[in-house]
Amino acid sequence: MKVGIIGASGYSGELLVKLLLSHPQVTLAAVTSRSQVGKPLAQVIPALRGADRGLKFVDSDAAALAASDIDLFFLALPHGAAADYAKVLVPAGKRVIDLSADFRISDLNTYEKYYGKHHAPELLPQARFVLPELTPTSWKTEAKLIAAPGCYPTSILVPLLPLLRDGIVSREHIVVNSFSGVSGAGKKVDEAYLYCERAESAKAYGLVKHRHLAEVEEQLTLHTGAPTILQFNPHLAPMRRGIATTITVPAVNPSIDALYASWKSTYANRPFVQILPTGETPDTAYVVGTNRVDISAVFDPRTKNFVITSAEDNLVKGASGQAVQIMNLWCGFDETAGLV
Repeated sequence: MKVGIIGASGYSGELLVKLLLSHPQVTLAAVTSRSQVGKPLAQVIPALRGADRGLKFVDSDAAALAASDIDLFFLALPHGAAADYAKVLVPAGKRVIDLSADFRISDLNTYEKYYGKHHAPELLPQARFVLPELTPTSWKTEAKLIAAPGCYPTSILVPLLPLLRDGIVSREHIVVNSFSGVSGAGKKVDEAYLYCERAESAKAYGLVKHRHLAEVEEQLTLHTGAPTILQFNPHLAPMRRGIATTITVPAVNPSIDALYASWKSTYANRPFVQILPTGETPDTAYVVGTNRVDISAVFDPRTKNFVITSAEDNLVKGASGQAVQIMNLWCGFDETAGLV
């Protein structure tokens, strides 16, 4: 199967290139970037020297790509720009997996509250938000346009959603603190992300209306049948990659065994969710470079809260790896193909 990447010169795009070049069941047929047109892939991504199969960056012309023989496209673009391509590719019969936020939020009013004007609202009814371990499998036959989850939302939804659905934890007074590596901001020149600014420094940002909050709350509500509000406190950490998330939530059923039973039932035979023993907290050092999310929890008898922790690579399970995982399931490949 032929696949293409639109916007292949950013961090998530580069990682998609590496994953798809080594994927056993697809051929990477096109990589696009308006700023890198005509350049050999290995010139822009030197890590691929000798392994780029002679690919060069081509222009991001939506009409030309829609007329090509490529079966599936990944959109590794900023929000807004992704929608502009989707509204050309989807009507042309192409499968599309969008890594931006353009189709993660089904409610147009909510999207515009957080992101501004939507460039293709007519496609929202066709789009499916897919977190592979949690989204009902009907999407595999129904969808033409897939929204891959954000990095922060993945680190929150994987541990929290089953517990809300099973009545293990409360809907109220949920506090989420997350720390992300600086690659989460994308490849851009900005003083806040210079080495001298971020080394030996951590800070909160995006309080109290981080854009990913809308995605998390909508998914929790849709999956559990009732409105769910949480306090989300994102932080920028002095590391290149990784997300560490801590969720503090009042226990409804204070049994740690019941919590773990909920997780084990939900994630049985799911290769990319690892449940660690209570008291053993996940570490970003051990998930970076993998498509895995590690989760664990403890019960605090003093506060009657569960303290839940997760760790993932923001560029793999939080972006490009999860997009490849979605492609694998969508196209009938082994879920783990091309991933670790």
